[in-house]
Amino acid sequence: MSTPRRAIVPEMNVTPLVDVVLVLLIIFMVVTPQIEAGASVELPTATNPDKENKELKPFTVSLASNGAFFLDRKELKRDALLTELKAVHQKDPEAPVVLKADRGVRYSEVRGVFKAMQDIGFPGINLQVVDRQKN
Repeated sequence: MSTPRRAIVPEMNVTPLVDVVLVLLIIFMVVTPQIEAGASVELPTATNPDKENKELKPFTVSLASNGAFFLDRKELKRDALLTELKAVHQKDPEAPVVLKADRGVRYSEVRGVFKAMQDIGFPGINLQVVDRQKN
């Protein structure tokens, strides 16, 4: 007579699954802040800034503290930036633009870029700031 064999009960090992999910979570936590439009700049603070409109998909012009100009995440010289902005305005005259300037950039430089964008003909240029009360 033969002895009855027990049926093998498969067990799922969840440890590798948890490891993979945690690694993916960490990757997303590190990468998400870098996806932000424009260059990384330290924004000036303001009291009672306007609420951000999530429906708009604006072009972002950034002025870094080292004097570099960016259109979205692409670094450009000032003349190339203005040429690109003219092309953007010709494609879509109603395109919204956000100007992000590091708090260390001289005001005259920020005002010069703002005036150049007005001269190109953008209907509204938004200045991005941080709410002083949240800091």
